[in-house]
Amino acid sequence: MTFTTARRQPHFFVWSVASDAARLMAGSQLWRKNRLLAWVLMPDHWHGLVELGDDMALADCAGRLKGASARHLRQRHPALGGIWAPGYHDHALRKEEDLLPVARYLVMNPVRAGLVSKPGNYPFWGAVWLE
Repeated sequence: MTFTTARRQPHFFVWSVASDAARLMAGSQLWRKNRLLAWVLMPDHWHGLVELGDDMALADCAGRLKGASARHLRQRHPALGGIWAPGYHDHALRKEEDLLPVARYLVMNPVRAGLVSKPGNYPFWGAVWLE
């Protein structure tokens, strides 16, 4: 799942904003029966590899994540204005697709964007395989 900031504003270039967003969005309380397998918070968007729980809808998951994070960020950083653009993009994986290459591709986003030379140098990402 991927969603962008409102007007592609680079809200998450600011350390305090990015760290607040990352802490909240990676927190287990938002995921309920779903499981966040890997994620990366880029300056103007967020990517997540999500395993949906039984009878859980991705749209509900995205709405809850975006809503809770927007409320939290507007409260802590009122000058930001709008946080997320409407909607999200998703790509469902087939059962035979291996999750690890997809997770690696996802967390390599900061390297491909030229923000860091290796993923370990970027602070705003995580994966269950590293916990």
